Amino acid sequence: MTHRVSIDPLRTIAPIDRNVFGGFAEHLGRCIYGGIYEPGSPLADGTGVRTDVLEALKRLRMPVIRYPGGNYVSGYRWRDGVGPREERQARMDLAWHDLEPNTFGTNEFVDYCRRLGTEPYLAVNAGDGGMREARDWLEYCNGTKDTALVKLRRQHGYEAPHQVKYWGIGNEVDGPWQIGFKTPEEYARAYTEYAKVMKWTDPSVQLLASGVSLWTTSWVERVQLLMEHAAKLIDYMAIHWYVGNNAERGYRDDDFASYMAISEHMEDMLSGTEGILRAMSSALKLKREIPIAVDEWNVWYRVHNEGKLEEVYNLEDAMVVAMHFNAFFRHAKSVKMANIAQIVNVIAPVMTRPDGLVLQSTFHPFELYASTAGDTALDVHWDGDTFSTPEFAALRVLDVSATLDQAGKRLAIYLVNRSQGETAETTLELQRGRFADEGELHVINGPDVKAANTFDTPDAVGVRRSRVAGGGTTLELALEPHSVTALVIDVA
Repeated sequence: MTHRVSIDPLRTIAPIDRNVFGGFAEHLGRCIYGGIYEPGSPLADGTGVRTDVLEALKRLRMPVIRYPGGNYVSGYRWRDGVGPREERQARMDLAWHDLEPNTFGTNEFVDYCRRLGTEPYLAVNAGDGGMREARDWLEYCNGTKDTALVKLRRQHGYEAPHQVKYWGIGNEVDGPWQIGFKTPEEYARAYTEYAKVMKWTDPSVQLLASGVSLWTTSWVERVQLLMEHAAKLIDYMAIHWYVGNNAERGYRDDDFASYMAISEHMEDMLSGTEGILRAMSSALKLKREIPIAVDEWNVWYRVHNEGKLEEVYNLEDAMVVAMHFNAFFRHAKSVKMANIAQIVNVIAPVMTRPDGLVLQSTFHPFELYASTAGDTALDVHWDGDTFSTPEFAALRVLDVSATLDQAGKRLAIYLVNRSQGETAETTLELQRGRFADEGELHVINGPDVKAANTFDTPDAVGVRRSRVAGGGTTLELALEPHSVTALVIDVA
């Protein structure tokens, strides 16, 4: 298999927003309790935080984490989760049919974010909640005047405002599974009124509209009506998707080639949303572009047991996670936030048990991209051998993106070899300038596409690092079958 990747450092797409490396933590299964928070565990500190999980998540460099849901937020009462723990109310959670003790809430989450060095992103209840509850939560968190809600926060031990910047209005309101499902017209009106009162409470906040999670014919109408009613109040248009290697998710059942072709569905969803936002912005004569936040995304298809969702990921899943970041980079002009769902135990890159944790296969591409990506996405041209599926013909075997660190002139090239059995002999061509004499090569791989990291086999899928000789304007790489490769190299 032969391939050529051509890169011009001056042919840029847009700056990369670091928020594309965001996360999501929901009160679901063992994400919060038994995941990031486990009082009494020998691995927890005095606040109940699992320090091993905290250190693992620091490696992912997440700049923003969404909370508390998800489906959970559509029945959430924020007041239940603040104040003295012994006075907090336990509630039945109808989203996941579990008992919620509320021992972990707003202040605990904000504290956790500060320890991680990340920004909290709170989603308000637009299901069975109301505007007053939403704006009260915002005032409790961010207020500075001597109001009853600010006094309440101070009584709870937080003199300074939390300064929560990102607020989502509702979650997956287009889904019939949601408490408080809304038609396109209903949500467009509701969003407008929620957004008005929240912006009046704190004009500095960034608001996310719950755009699309159910990709049926009505999604176009949803985005259009939101723009018509509230374009000036929308800071991000949020969309969700989950993908998997099975027919239940709308793809061919356990077909590796079809699974690798999921990149085309991601392209469709991003391009389609971009097109509607651009058209409506033009029609409304907006003087700014509204970016996209893919604030729930992940591989999820094996486990559907209520309240658990503890997916065990393998190498092919890790390849699909890498393809997500390639897509986000290629759409860097519009995608300004993305939040993997979720961060611990529940369809997550980190899995815990009482005596430790394991880094799942999907942890490695996330860490690799987050730690090596530059600040600018490049418009890469590549060609080479192709593959076909029952749905798509002549797809390129390689899935590629590239970034540039403008300050250091450091290039990062990301290549997913979607062949299950063949090495991809690849020429990297620098169309302007020259490669430095040496670069760093990072390869994520395992013995086969079904290899998974478990407590019994924690290193089945991992990252190998090596040095590679550069110099000149071309560089030859042999990309292993079923692999994710990143070349990081300076350019002159």
